[in-house]
Amino acid sequence: MKRYTKADLEELVYCQLQNLNAMHDLLRIMKTQNELLENANKKLGEEVSDFKQRYYTTPGRGRR
Repeated sequence: MKRYTKADLEELVYCQLQNLNAMHDLLRIMKTQNELLENANKKLGEEVSDFKQRYYTTPGRGRR
């Protein structure tokens, strides 16, 4: 069985803290990207809806 010194344990805890901070940063980036995607999707949906309204509500040429 290996015994850890206080310095070994402090180094392990510091590495874990660095990893947690890196994961937190990645989660924040992913959240921002998700918000950007949601906004783009919403805009695209509105543009498609507007296009459909203009395209289908205008009278067609040559139709009676």
